[in-house]
Amino acid sequence: MRVPIPHSLGKEEVRRRLQSRSHEIGQFVPGGMADVTTTWPHEDRMDLSVKAMGQGIDGCVIVEEDQVIFEINLPPALSFVEPMVAGAIRQHGQKLIAPK
Repeated sequence: MRVPIPHSLGKEEVRRRLQSRSHEIGQFVPGGMADVTTTWPHEDRMDLSVKAMGQGIDGCVIVEEDQVIFEINLPPALSFVEPMVAGAIRQHGQKLIAPK
């Protein structure tokens, strides 16, 4: 699943905001009980691994000049929640890159 979020901040500012707020991602999972691990294998890509409620979901965030793309690999058993997950990513993804 790919969820693009447009921005007008430029890559450097988006990277800075994502790096400083990546610890907040676990709070966006219902119940706030997720274990989230993030790594930056490339300056324009943040990989993430989310473990919650006995499920593991991997994905990445790709930083582009005018958008941030969240790519999430939902297991087939969770494909029915894709619209809800996409909506949550749009809402909370905006918060991750918004000014404090």
